[in-house]
Parts: sequence; C-alpha cells; structure tokens
Amino acid sequence: MSNWLYSDIVKEHFMSPRNSLMEDESTFDSNARGITGNLKCGDQMLMLLKIEDDVVTDVRWKTYGCASAIASTSMLSEMVKGMRIEDAYQIKPEDLADKLGGLPAIKIHCSVLGDKALRAAIDDYLEQTGRAGMLKEPATEICMCMAITDRDIERAYLNGAKDWEALQLATKIGTGCGGCEETAKEFLHGLDHIHGD
Repeated sequence: MSNWLYSDIVKEHFMSPRNSLMEDESTFDSNARGITGNLKCGDQMLMLLKIEDDVVTDVRWKTYGCASAIASTSMLSEMVKGMRIEDAYQIKPEDLADKLGGLPAIKIHCSVLGDKALRAAIDDYLEQTGRAGMLKEPATEICMCMAITDRDIERAYLNGAKDWEALQLATKIGTGCGGCEETAKEFLHGLDHIHGD
C-alpha cells in the first residue's frame, strides 16, 4: 500500500468511511432512498437520507465499489449533513474530487455514483412530499463548440450511443475543435459503470 495513487484524505475516508450503513443498523430511520450503479461493473450505491424541513439531518450509505467510490461517498455524506436539499442536489463529482485532494483520472467516474444516488434519494423525498421534478440535475458543458453537456451525453447513451462514434452521430460532439474527445470518452466509461448492461 505504499504506492497509493490517492491523496491522504482519500486514504483516510477509504480506511475509515463516515456514515456507512452498518450490517446491524437495519433500523436507520430514513425517509429518502436512492440507488444507482451497475453490479455487473462492480459499482452500486445505496443512499439513505433523513430529511427534516428540507434539510438533510442524517445519512447512511452502502456501496459495492472501489476505494474512490467509498472515499467519495464518505466525503459526500459528511458534506450534506445540515445542508438544504436544494444545495445538496447541486453537488457535482468535481466538488467531491476537490474536497478529497483529487482523484486519479481513471477513477473520477466512481465519484459520480455518490452524487447520483444522493439526487435519487432527494428525488424520492420530493416525490413523497408531492414536489416531484422540483429540482434539476446540474449540467456541465463537455463540448464547447457544439454546446453539448454531460446530460446530453447521458441521454444519448441511454438511447443507445454507447461508444464515441455513436455519440458523435447522435450529438455531433467533437466535430468542431475535437478538444472534448478525451473528456467525453471518460464520461462514457463512467456511464458504463452506472447504466451498463
């Protein structure tokens, strides 16, 4: 373990994760539940929230994932306690990576699991309280030439554009300067872990 690619903060959250759902904790009093990921790829995330007056008062989570997924979700669980749901909903993977002192590029997709599970739990709460669709997931522009966001890429992926060529056909991404190709391919790889077959 002496050649870690991870920061000390990542190591700390991986070795001593905060707010993880313990096996004997079957009575955690949550009122919001979100799950995301794909067990076939080895990554799945469950997020349980206790929300009072639109404020996250407590969190528990469980994941089948790598060190990055565990550390990212541990950090996320600490960040959202005491946060209004509107603010928690806007947390992006980049925010988690920054708080963790960075993640290896090939592991950024792991931090997506936590924020997606968090939004799914908040969506569950909003649906239960008659406010479904009140909050919108933040979008990040991936291709500036064609104004293609990560949400556009995810929609195309869910409609069958699962590789670079299919994505270009569906969205015209990368047909300007081409500077977005590497970022878009990394994002596609992350979508495989979330939605893959």
